Amino acid sequence: MADARIFRDLKADHDKHRKLLDQLGDTQGASDERKELFEELRKELQAHAAAEEESLYATMLGKPDLRDEARHSVSEHKEIDDFLGELFEIDMSSSAWLSKFKEMRHRYLHHIDEEEEEMFPEAAEELSSAEEKKIAEVFEARKPRELAMAEKELPGDARE
Repeated sequence: MADARIFRDLKADHDKHRKLLDQLGDTQGASDERKELFEELRKELQAHAAAEEESLYATMLGKPDLRDEARHSVSEHKEIDDFLGELFEIDMSSSAWLSKFKEMRHRYLHHIDEEEEEMFPEAAEELSSAEEKKIAEVFEARKPRELAMAEKELPGDARE
């Protein structure tokens, strides 16, 4: 994988998401732990996707050789966001929630593995160092703002 700062930033987020998914998968029922971890994961995934789309994907869409990869990833972000919405609506203590969570986890892990193994190396070949630096700056500025917005979107206790 490329060594550029943007790819390190994105990989660090992915590693955090993998850890949250593992922790969430180990919870049971509608426990406070499950609710808190799900809310943290939801905010993280939404903020990460928005910041990644505005920084890396926006640049990739402007490059014919990278455009299809960016479009594919944007569609997968939408799919994951739909899963999060469905999970938010399902009773956390039900087997339906766990089943939907496992499906979402599988799709998300596939998505980030694909990014890290295929898309990031392809993008690194096409992007200049200056472009990578600019993308990292946009991502690093955008992610905290997206987290703050995600905090306000769906309060964790709205289900109760």
